[in-house]
Amino acid sequence: MAKFTTMDEYLDSLPEAQREITGRLLPLIEAVLPGTGALWHGHPVWSLGPAPGKSPVCYFKAYPGHVAFGFWRGQSITDPSGRLSAGAREMAGVKLRTAADIAPELFTGWLKQALELEQNRSTA
Repeated sequence: MAKFTTMDEYLDSLPEAQREITGRLLPLIEAVLPGTGALWHGHPVWSLGPAPGKSPVCYFKAYPGHVAFGFWRGQSITDPSGRLSAGAREMAGVKLRTAADIAPELFTGWLKQALELEQNRSTA
């Protein structure tokens, strides 16, 4: 597995279909979590803490057939669409196979909820 030092290196390494997916995701993420993204454990993560991975909110990670987009506290997100799948601990996410899998309004709602959940945890 390649080691990347910047987000741009990571994104540039992706096949075209995955660059389309991440190209649609990035503006949605940055609108809710501006300037908080960094590489952590080899893939992009958006966190509220002083360093990558401290108070993490969301991530995406490319796999051969999809891009995983998920949330550390995703099982606490209200998801009337039913698209979020539970993962380990409190995590939940969605597998994106094409850019058309991204519903901007739905994903922005998830991001806002995830941000609020982490902010409430940080101040508790």
